[in-house]
Amino acid sequence: MERRLAGEDKIENEIEPRKKQEVVSTQKEGEQQPARPCLPARQAVGGPVQEETEGEESLSVEAEIEVKAAEAGEQAEEIQETAEQQGEGRQVKTKEEEPLKENERKEPSGAEEQEVKASQEKVNPVRDNLPLEKRLISNVEKIKPVLKSSVDLSKVRNIGIIAHIDAGKTTLTERILFYTGKSHKIGEVHEGEAVMDWMKQEQERGITITAAATTCNWNDIRINIIDTPGHVDFTAEVERSLRVLDGAVAVFCAVGGVEAQSETVWRQSNKYNVPKITFINKMDRMGADFYRVVKNIEVRLKANVVALEIPIGAEADFRGVIDLMEMKAYIYNDELKKENFSIEDIPADYLETARKWRHVMVEKAAAVDENLMEKYLKDEDSITIDELRGVIRKGTIANKLLPALCGAALKNKGVQSLLDAVNLYLPSPVDLPPVEGTDPKNPQSVIRVTPSFDEPFAALAFKVQTDLHAGKLIYFRVYSGCLEAGSYVLNASKDKKERVGRILQMHANQKENRKAIYAGDIGAAVGLAYTVTGDTLCDPDRPIILESIEFPVPVVSISIKPHNRTEQDKLSNVLIKLSEEDPTFTVKTDEDTKEIILSGMGELHLEIITERIKNEFNVAADVGQPKVSYKETMLEAVTGEYKHVKQTGGRGQYGHVVMEISPLARTQGFIFESKIKGGKIPQNFIPSIEKGVIEAMRRGVYAYCPVVDVKVTLLDGSYHEVDSSDIAFRQAAINCFKETFPKGNPVLLEPYMFVEVMAPEEYVSNIVGNICQRRGQILNIDTKAGEKIISAEAPLSEMFGYSQVFRSLSSGRATFSMEFKRYEQVPSGIAVKVVEEKKKEKESKS
Repeated sequence: MERRLAGEDKIENEIEPRKKQEVVSTQKEGEQQPARPCLPARQAVGGPVQEETEGEESLSVEAEIEVKAAEAGEQAEEIQETAEQQGEGRQVKTKEEEPLKENERKEPSGAEEQEVKASQEKVNPVRDNLPLEKRLISNVEKIKPVLKSSVDLSKVRNIGIIAHIDAGKTTLTERILFYTGKSHKIGEVHEGEAVMDWMKQEQERGITITAAATTCNWNDIRINIIDTPGHVDFTAEVERSLRVLDGAVAVFCAVGGVEAQSETVWRQSNKYNVPKITFINKMDRMGADFYRVVKNIEVRLKANVVALEIPIGAEADFRGVIDLMEMKAYIYNDELKKENFSIEDIPADYLETARKWRHVMVEKAAAVDENLMEKYLKDEDSITIDELRGVIRKGTIANKLLPALCGAALKNKGVQSLLDAVNLYLPSPVDLPPVEGTDPKNPQSVIRVTPSFDEPFAALAFKVQTDLHAGKLIYFRVYSGCLEAGSYVLNASKDKKERVGRILQMHANQKENRKAIYAGDIGAAVGLAYTVTGDTLCDPDRPIILESIEFPVPVVSISIKPHNRTEQDKLSNVLIKLSEEDPTFTVKTDEDTKEIILSGMGELHLEIITERIKNEFNVAADVGQPKVSYKETMLEAVTGEYKHVKQTGGRGQYGHVVMEISPLARTQGFIFESKIKGGKIPQNFIPSIEKGVIEAMRRGVYAYCPVVDVKVTLLDGSYHEVDSSDIAFRQAAINCFKETFPKGNPVLLEPYMFVEVMAPEEYVSNIVGNICQRRGQILNIDTKAGEKIISAEAPLSEMFGYSQVFRSLSSGRATFSMEFKRYEQVPSGIAVKVVEEKKKEKESKS
């Protein structure tokens, strides 16, 4: 038997299994309604009976969080069940079922009245012998209309705005909302009034922290937009958004071009094969250069850029663009209205450049389509605009072409043509291949989901948000079928049936109730107690599990200590909500010191979280200094044995294991394999041995840091018919690992960061010298827009507080970004010091 965990971040999650609560089915035999494309409200609920975990150990904070979450889910189910019992046999009017206005009421005609009366008097022996409540349900199902979507799926776009920090994503989104008529006032980021940056921390800092969703219409196309953060600490928001989007607009600064986080979001979008168009923003800034950025994208991102526009002027002289399709100039004015431009002939001094770039556009389009290439070779001028657009659209959807446009969002220039490009070149749900999932009962069986209203319902939950008024909001993308408010769905990832209380259309933090949601759409739901990010929601009769979402491992940790027991209880509840919202935020309790440790993606990430704990949730607590999340691994394979024997007067404890621990390649996580044969250890004890190993790995041995990248093979052992138990074998595995691991030449791993600095040339030598002093390695020094770009790698432990030193070194004239790259072995001399510090810290708190 072999089991593999995807990565080291899974280790902590395996230690304290969620205490599952038994769900008693309220469904009577024979009441199950057949599956419908649009899951009906008030569908019968039922669910599998879950086993409880054994053991009466004291709960750590993370275990307490899990139990409270489960209890909350059970309470939600009880409330729903009670409400249903009280509502049997009578109609319940929801908020969404508003009474008809007087002028909308239609009185039945005489013929209609006679027909209704006749149908009521007609004898139906099968119906009339049914209990009253079943007859009512039958009648409701008979007359209830099936909701149909009026939206043409080919006219839907699900897109994200992605970029490096400060490239102008949110500013661009605010203009999109204005020009599409979604908002009537432009909210400025620098004034803290952006609609999409609705969190208090976002408004105060002028940065996007959480992905925000909205919907607007441009011409006859419905566009669902997710505005994502640009800071690397909030990369999880980008990851989960791209997982459910059909296309993206990649924004680049016309001065900075491709920056560190630009590469990160590009890799994330390629991971999910998301087609993209690019918008080169800030053409009005000093140092702006459209052609240099295009070349920059081609070289660093290996993209096949096809420019659809070229700028007229740059920096303060930027006044418009040349449309290479129509070969017309769009000259923008400063008026804030939908058509703030005039269409003119191309200025004479730009005509030759426009012809050159149009030729390049046609040539690149022809290179990805044989029919167009044939026509291009015969007569380039015979190619029509529709033919060009069609080929570029196909090339974009296939990720063979990257259409490029330009503008200055802050000055309201270029936004309309970008919206046209979204409609013309980015895919609708029907343009993409079917989404693949697996059968929960047979993981090897692949199920393909097509975007159709008539297919069984299937959706992926990609975001959890805590709302002070609505409670827990679950954002989800519908891939097929239809879902009505009030209906039940199967959470196939948890094997739980849940009731969708309300369905919401989100506009940042504003909510609008919907009666139903359909294939190809993005919405939010209230009432899903068990659902978390990455879970699949589907028709209970047609279960499917869609590909989940993987998140990076946290690299920075801090301790937090509530002021008293009351604050401890409040903190536990808050940590439930925050850990559900953010998969890259983890919580654990030090087993020996009982210290609560919060881990995240960086200093800013944890700073935002602790601010929310104190200010948004009003929890009084003290926060420690950030610390590096070190890991342990080993270099040599070793074999060990441990026999756990304990006699207490009654039934004793006996567990005997022999195991081999061997190193794996970096990032391989953890593999457990059992080679037990012949019944030396009963198979029902093997999972407890694995849990014991995982527990020991989580606690750490060498420096009390989590162990990663090892394989544990269970070779031999023995058991006692009376005294052996799960607890005994779990303890035997823990002790065997603790005694054996140190013999395998253990080493310490630390996170390494990629650092990119943009600075005037006079500060380069000081910055390079400082990075080298911090055990950093300079990878490259380049020139961009008259400034030097320094690329380097350095250990995170040496980069704490770097921003203050950095500002001093550059007199505040330089900028830098930093993102996690990988774990590397700590040099032996430094490792010895770290291990000593960890042991002293452990002893002082024990």
